[in-house]
Amino acid sequence: MVDIALKSIELPNGETMGYRERAGGDEIVLLVHGNMNSSKHWDVVIENLDSAFKVFAVDLRGFGISTYHRPIEDLTDYSRDLKMFTEALGLSSFHLVGWSTGGGVVMQYAADYPEQVKKLILLASMSTRGYPFYYDNEQGLPDLGLRITTREGIEQLARTQMVSAAAVNRDKAFMKSLFDFAVYNGNKPDPERYEEYLDDILTQRNLADIYHGLNIFNISSIDNEAAKGTRAADRIQASALVIRGNNDLVITEQMFQEILEDLGERARPVLMDNCGHSPLIDNLPLLLQHMTDFLKEQ
Repeated sequence: MVDIALKSIELPNGETMGYRERAGGDEIVLLVHGNMNSSKHWDVVIENLDSAFKVFAVDLRGFGISTYHRPIEDLTDYSRDLKMFTEALGLSSFHLVGWSTGGGVVMQYAADYPEQVKKLILLASMSTRGYPFYYDNEQGLPDLGLRITTREGIEQLARTQMVSAAAVNRDKAFMKSLFDFAVYNGNKPDPERYEEYLDDILTQRNLADIYHGLNIFNISSIDNEAAKGTRAADRIQASALVIRGNNDLVITEQMFQEILEDLGERARPVLMDNCGHSPLIDNLPLLLQHMTDFLKEQ
């Protein structure tokens, strides 16, 4: 049985950050989860990643057991939180792995503090140019010609209100149907884990803030309606393994290609067949092989 400790630490900004820790060797891997997740959803990776690595997995502000005293304005706030976390634990050099929204957080971190990041793994990651949200048309479908530019616009979306209401009402049946369709459209977690994941999903307290942060994230050199490009991607020094499942219904092929374009020679693409937004569940052995080979490569 792998010993995984759930801990928490108070940050200088007054927030308390939860995290999971697993013993290992000298190489440190720091895992950052996505939206509607927490460190809990990394469990199969934490349990099975090569023992050469010491593993930390954080609960971002507003997720899991972490606090949410001050709302985030954008994903840069998470980069700053993560910096405080690494300083508090004395972590000076490590590999960063970001899943979905977490991909944006670790890319921002690698741009803000490039000297600390050894390698990046972007798993089913949002684009360097953000994750766009659009107003709904008369049929209730996204109008791809009308990009939302404000947090208020995000809050007005019917899907934002539906998911937020489900969290408030602890509607696990709604969340399960959502995840069955969008995330676990291939393999499903075993029933006991799935129940734990659903309980964990309901801990999120900041859905509209996250959606807004996703929408205005743009570290590329290309402006869009929601945000000008900051060109922060140019500051990333670490090589990056960019992984996408070919059946991912959340991250599009275009988003995947945008990352590759904006990171250029630093990025190495990996397509995982018969995998959706959670390669952890769809093909864990192959995912671990890709991760381990890349992290151990000289």
